[in-house]
Amino acid sequence: MAKTIIKNGTIVTASDEYEADILIEDEKITTIGKNLQETDAEIVDASGQYIFPGGVDPHTHLEMPFGGTVSKDDFESGSIAAAFGGTTSVIDFCLTSKDKPLSSSIQEWHDKSQGRSVIDYGFHLMITQMNEDVLDQLPSIIQNDGITSFKVFMAYKNVFQADDETLYRTLLAAKELGALVMVHAENGDVIQHLTEEALAAGNTEPIYHARTRPSEIEGEATGRAARFTGLADSQLYVVHVSCADAAEEIRKARRKGANVWGETCPQYLVLDESYMDQPGFEGAKYVWSPPLREKWNQEELWTAIKNGDLSTIGSDQCSFDFNGQKDLGKDDFTKIPNGGPMIEDRMSILYSEGVAKGRISRQQFVDITSTKSAKLFGLYPDKGTIAVGADADLVLFNPGESRTISVKTQLMAVDYNAFEGMEVQGVIESVMVRGRFVVRDRKLEAEPGYGKYMKRKPFALGSSSKTAASTSV
Repeated sequence: MAKTIIKNGTIVTASDEYEADILIEDEKITTIGKNLQETDAEIVDASGQYIFPGGVDPHTHLEMPFGGTVSKDDFESGSIAAAFGGTTSVIDFCLTSKDKPLSSSIQEWHDKSQGRSVIDYGFHLMITQMNEDVLDQLPSIIQNDGITSFKVFMAYKNVFQADDETLYRTLLAAKELGALVMVHAENGDVIQHLTEEALAAGNTEPIYHARTRPSEIEGEATGRAARFTGLADSQLYVVHVSCADAAEEIRKARRKGANVWGETCPQYLVLDESYMDQPGFEGAKYVWSPPLREKWNQEELWTAIKNGDLSTIGSDQCSFDFNGQKDLGKDDFTKIPNGGPMIEDRMSILYSEGVAKGRISRQQFVDITSTKSAKLFGLYPDKGTIAVGADADLVLFNPGESRTISVKTQLMAVDYNAFEGMEVQGVIESVMVRGRFVVRDRKLEAEPGYGKYMKRKPFALGSSSKTAASTSV
């Protein structure tokens, strides 16, 4: 039995911070204590380092078809980049089609991922329609595939967008089946109208991606979905919240006792819409949905994180090369593939901009990058914490060093970095997944295929009280 002891580090969880040693036997943490001694264990010295639980990224799009192309980072390059960024588990979005069984779409995602990831991974399932046939398929998907979260798009009209009835029926089904409903909350009908107006006026530059998707329609869709959730007495997770309007709708819903949680992403905390208004076509690098917002929204989002109105940080990783993919929309912003490369720098940016600048505590950092997602998506306590019996998913983090983000040093396969030139405080030294070093001393050690598919437990509030439930995870 392989044994490892990590000594002299400072353990940080969502609730505690203390100095102790960690004994790992095979894939699990078996003992936490002072001065642990095992004659046959490898000793790893973590002096001067924080030991965080491995990051859980609840929002990725690896090798995803979109806009006539496929996102550049697949489960191999994407998982390697994630590992170097301190993420040990990802949950990717499995797209579905109305004309084929849900099981065939799930198998397609297994075919893409099996034998390729260096970290553990699971799937969300996209819902495009809700009828008796779909309802009949869902119980076995939860039971056999361990997929316990369903995503509904309120945007991308005539591509992904579902109607309100589908969203409401999905919420009702999720309540009965023990699943969490996720929404991309933008009003796709209004976006379509504004887009047609912009193109008719000859406005084709990247900045019009933002101007045709104003924050008001994100706020409206978020509020609508939250109200449906309250009506159905179900549970809702709003992905990639980009603006104060949407965060306020989540805050109001939670104050009323609704089971609603919100996710934001690092790009919305440090970038703003001016990046899309650069000369030439440079702004296309920053085209994703929802779009970047006016800069003042950033502090509103940080406040929502600190107050608990936003609960998690996802990357919304969906990278497309600037040359050869983004330039498909050179003369029409609607043809620019939506998405950006975020998976590698998610945790670094949150620590540097959040903890190092005093906006959040180290415990909050762990909670929003790991623990809350593990709880909401049925992975806790195997993932998302440092405790006896948990998977030994660990990040050894050096807070005393800094690094500069650059495409020249990144592990992502895409040809640019959205955070180019940004200096971040703190460096990830080593990363373990289930007791094995995937990254050690900033070098890759695991081979593609080490990562395992994660079957997730059904969604559980942990309380029968709606008010208590909204703060219980």
